[in-house]
Amino acid sequence: MQHIQKHIQEHHVAGRRWRIGLLLGAGVLVNYFDRSVISVAAPDLQREFAINAITLGFLFSAFNWSYSLLQIPAGIVLDRFGVTLVNRIGTLLWACASFITAFASGIGGIFAARLVLGVAEAPGFPANAKATGYWFPRQERGLATALFDAAAKFSNVIGVPLVGFITVQFGWRGAFLCVAGLSLVYFFAFLLIYRDPSKDKGLSPEELAYIREGGATPEGESSEGIAGMFGYIIARRKVWGLTIGFACYGYSFALFSTWLPNYFVREMHMSILGSATFTTIPWFCATIADLFFGGWVIDHLIQSGYDPTRVRKSVLVIGMLIGCAIFGAGFTSNATWALVWLSVSLSGLAAAAPAGWSIPALIAPRGGTGTIGGIMNWVNAMMAVVAPIVTGYIVGMTGSFAGAFLVAGVVLAVGIAAYVFMLGRIEPIPEPQHRDVGAAGARG
Repeated sequence: MQHIQKHIQEHHVAGRRWRIGLLLGAGVLVNYFDRSVISVAAPDLQREFAINAITLGFLFSAFNWSYSLLQIPAGIVLDRFGVTLVNRIGTLLWACASFITAFASGIGGIFAARLVLGVAEAPGFPANAKATGYWFPRQERGLATALFDAAAKFSNVIGVPLVGFITVQFGWRGAFLCVAGLSLVYFFAFLLIYRDPSKDKGLSPEELAYIREGGATPEGESSEGIAGMFGYIIARRKVWGLTIGFACYGYSFALFSTWLPNYFVREMHMSILGSATFTTIPWFCATIADLFFGGWVIDHLIQSGYDPTRVRKSVLVIGMLIGCAIFGAGFTSNATWALVWLSVSLSGLAAAAPAGWSIPALIAPRGGTGTIGGIMNWVNAMMAVVAPIVTGYIVGMTGSFAGAFLVAGVVLAVGIAAYVFMLGRIEPIPEPQHRDVGAAGARG
């Protein structure tokens, strides 16, 4: 009877928070169009500007230079000024960066525009993690996080073929103009819809009570200053276990995001449209795995009474292990088998990703979610700087992707070790105690 009453209550109040979740997911979908369009347009860029694989690797990584540099500052700014203001500014800049790219006259201009895009999107994922913590009770955090994380994968399902078609029909400049327009539409949607729960007039008192009673992250700033909170958080072993593990996932994700279409063109001798079509299959599999295993399964098991830490860490570790299937793609010259290995690998990584992104809001002390998310995504983004460049050098020197896939698998093994031995229990870090901040660093 209690279970039935609980189901009725959840159904009654299930409204506004899921609309916010879909809004956050739509934002990730659009900003990943912005990120991935350059990988589809890469063959045209190489022909027009006569650049080699090494130069292309640097161009692929340019976005992540500024994106990674600003992760920690963006997290701190989020904790100080909030999701609403920071994301409004960021979403407007997304559109500006893509418009700049579309009218660039050379590789230098495109490189500069990618740096601007990195600045604009730096707060995105930490802001989503922070907003999800505000809007969702702990037992719904898996699916809520998967909504925006799966959008990053699904963007390649619909974005890659769409951009491929536009590139063939209207050139790479037309593709960038298209994503610039979508970014502008999302800016107005976010401007009109998003508020924090305490300021959202469309949120019913019943749903607000349900969110808060379910362990939502308290709104507001920490009693510590910015420097105090950052120093307290960065010294926690739990934070670094999460950070290293997620960054190792990020290496492979960056390789897939930037080089996969080029892999099918170069290694499997496909056309741009053929490559775009093949590229959508691993990303479609990843989207399903993200929502089902990384979202619904986690929430279902936790709501059924299983230990939340064991559930989330199991998905993290098993997903990363499955991700090591990338090794298989390095030892086949058959396009179908390569597609199978890559689909399995990316699906495993996708299942692990929302579990990782749900953790900052689950372990952060009050006012610290953005800072933890910023630290975590900073190292993750640094790996995303490294991965395209390393891959470019390996492909340029060997003429093959085998070595690049081998490196990615080894990096995943390091991430698994970090999750197993450093992360510990997924529970809130104690609030800073002024008299003990310095001594507290080794605990947690």
